[in-house]
Formats: sequence, C-alpha cells, structure tokens
Amino acid sequence: MIKKTSFFALLASFLMLLPGTYATVSADEAMVAKGKQVALDRRKGNCLACHMMDNGPLPGNQGPPLLAMKARFPDRAKLREQVANPLTFNPFSIMPPFGLHNIISDDEIDAIVEYLYTL
Repeated sequence: MIKKTSFFALLASFLMLLPGTYATVSADEAMVAKGKQVALDRRKGNCLACHMMDNGPLPGNQGPPLLAMKARFPDRAKLREQVANPLTFNPFSIMPPFGLHNIISDDEIDAIVEYLYTL
C-alpha cells in the first residue's frame, strides 16, 4: 500500500511540474517567432536586405549568411552586441547599429538573438 501511495504522490508531483515546463517552451517559441518576424520585416530588422537566412525571400549578399549562429557566436552577449551596435567590433561596418540608433527596441533585439540562435 505504501508503494502505491508513494507512486501516486510522485506522479502527482511530476504532473504539477508540467504546466510550468510547457509555459517556458511556449515563451521561448513566442520569443523566437517575434524575432523572426522582426528580422524579416522590411521596416524593422530587414536582415534580408544584406543576409541570406532561413529561406527568406530575396536575400541579400552584402553580409555573411546567417547560418550556424550558435557555433559562430557561442557567447550570446557578443551576438546581441553585433546586432545592437556592430561598430563595437568593426568601426567600418556597413551594418546599421540598430540599437544605437533606436531602429529597433531592446526587446526586439533580444528576440532577434533568440531567433538567430535557432539558425
């Protein structure tokens, strides 16, 4: 009887953890979706103007292709700074400093970084 009670207590504890897990996944997925939307938006991130990425329509070829971003930028903070203000790493960069000039918000930059980490 004790084994049965322990099993059900363990099962109940596990089931109580599930909604939080799903909420986290949903939040991450929502952030990635927002990042993709901003990155592809011609009035916001407009990444496709210069980069090839994620089978986007009419990609540019001025910047490097946005592929294998986790491998290229293992430090998420460096990738974020590259999007926000690429002049930090290369003062002659032709990439617009999206954060420095408030072209997109900090939240949108964070979302783009989340999205780029899926590529």
